[in-house]
Amino acid sequence: MPANLVDSNETGHAGLVTVISLSGLTIQTIFEWSSSVTSWMTGICKTNGVDIHYVRTGGSKPPLVLLHGLTGDGACWSRLAWALEDEYDVVMPDARGHGSSSTPLHGYRYEDYASDVVGLIHGLGLADPFLLGHSMGGMTATVVASQSTVATRGVVLADPTFLHPERQREVHASDVVEQHRRLLGSDKADVLAQARARHPRRPPDVVELVVEARLKTRIAAFDVLTPPNPEYRQLMSSLSVPILLIVGDNGAVVSMETARELQDLNPRVKVEQIRDAGHGLVYDQPERFERVVRSFLRSVLAQASDQTASS
Repeated sequence: MPANLVDSNETGHAGLVTVISLSGLTIQTIFEWSSSVTSWMTGICKTNGVDIHYVRTGGSKPPLVLLHGLTGDGACWSRLAWALEDEYDVVMPDARGHGSSSTPLHGYRYEDYASDVVGLIHGLGLADPFLLGHSMGGMTATVVASQSTVATRGVVLADPTFLHPERQREVHASDVVEQHRRLLGSDKADVLAQARARHPRRPPDVVELVVEARLKTRIAAFDVLTPPNPEYRQLMSSLSVPILLIVGDNGAVVSMETARELQDLNPRVKVEQIRDAGHGLVYDQPERFERVVRSFLRSVLAQASDQTASS
C-alpha cells in the first residue's frame, strides 16, 4: 500500500440503511443496496498537505471517479455508485472543505481541487480512470482532464460551472455564503423538511444525503466562487478524450446554446439533455442520469476494445 494512504474496512455509512428504507424501492432492492454499501471501503489519501476522504466500491474493473459539487460530498453519489459498481470501481472522494476531508485555511480554487484529484488518482494507483463531475466537480474534472500529469479514459460533465465572467461576479457578490452560514445554525430536521418541500419529486434518500452533505460543508469551501474561474472554452478545446456533457432543461447552468458552441470547439463532445431536470439533474432524475452515463461509459470502452482488436 502506498505510504500516503490510510485504509479502513468500515464504511462509515451505516445510517444509509435507514435512509434507503425511505426511498420507496422494493424490499429486495433495499436489501441489495444496503448489503452493497456495507461492503464498500473507505480511506484517506494524504495529498497536497490535506487528507482527502473517499469511499470506494472496489474490484478489478475500470475506475470511475465521481466529483461532487459545492456543498456535496462523496456519499451523495451512493445511488449512482450502487447502480454502476457491477461494471466499475467507483471512487467517491470528499473535496477539501466538504464531508470528512480536511479544511485547510487556504486553497479553494479549482486548481487546488484538481490537484487533490490528481493526487488521489496517483495515490490509489487508478489507471486511466473515467472522471464524472457535477457542477463544481464538473469544472474540476475538466481541469484535471486538461493536464498532462494524469491520463483519463473519458469525462462526464453534469451541468458544470461554466460561467461567463459577469455571471461569476454576480454569484460571488450574492448572499450565498450568508445563506449557508444561517443554514449551518439551523436545526437539521427543519433543513430536511424544507429540502423535501422544495424537491418533492426527488427520492427521499437522495434528499437526506444532500442535506447531510450540505451541513458538513465548511464556509471556507465557498472561496471557490471567487472570480476568475478557469476559462472553460480553452479547457474544453484542449481535451483529447471522449466527453459527455449532460444538461437539464430547467434552470441549467449550461444552456443548449453553450453546449452546441462547445461541440463546435471540440468534436469529441457529446451532449445529452435530461428533461424535467435543473442544475441538480443528478438528483432530479437519478435513473435517467444513470442510464445516460452507463451508455456513454460502455460506448467508450467498446470503442477502445475495437481499436485494440484491430491494431
